[in-house]
Amino acid sequence: MIRRPRRVGPAVVVALALLALCVVTAVSLIGRLLGRSEVVSYDSVAHRLHDTHWSDGLVLGVGVAAAVAGVLLLALALLPGRPVVVALDEVDGSSAGVSRRSLRAALRRAAGAVHGVDSARVRVGSKKILVSARTGRIGSDEVDGAVRDAVTGTLERIAPARPATVRTRLRSTGKGENR
Repeated sequence: MIRRPRRVGPAVVVALALLALCVVTAVSLIGRLLGRSEVVSYDSVAHRLHDTHWSDGLVLGVGVAAAVAGVLLLALALLPGRPVVVALDEVDGSSAGVSRRSLRAALRRAAGAVHGVDSARVRVGSKKILVSARTGRIGSDEVDGAVRDAVTGTLERIAPARPATVRTRLRSTGKGENR
């Protein structure tokens, strides 16, 4: 139950580049067949390619760039991305999951509901959850513990399959009550 993101970005870039190349080629060839001006002159491209030798630096540079781009696109396609869904504990043999965005929002709400917390941000990693909160209190040790307890309690109710450690970072603006 680990859904990975689709690699839409690299596929769109490659598709648009190939589409642009095909459109320019088709428009140039149609213009040549109709006797009108060409977008890219076939004769100039043919002469340029005919005058280029395999030992030229330009050929080597284009070849290296194409190889690097190909290896990069292949790596993007083969390497798994960050999971989109966090697997939950199985209940009665059925698997379920929650999206990372929903988990992050639930944990942010739990941290923000603690008395004394002005705002909270949550980063969900595979093994760690980092909660950054702001408070107006000067002595914020009890607020830090309350935020950790609230986030841990919410995490236990959601019950992800892999337990994660909760780390909190509390920043005090120092402009509030001192309790």
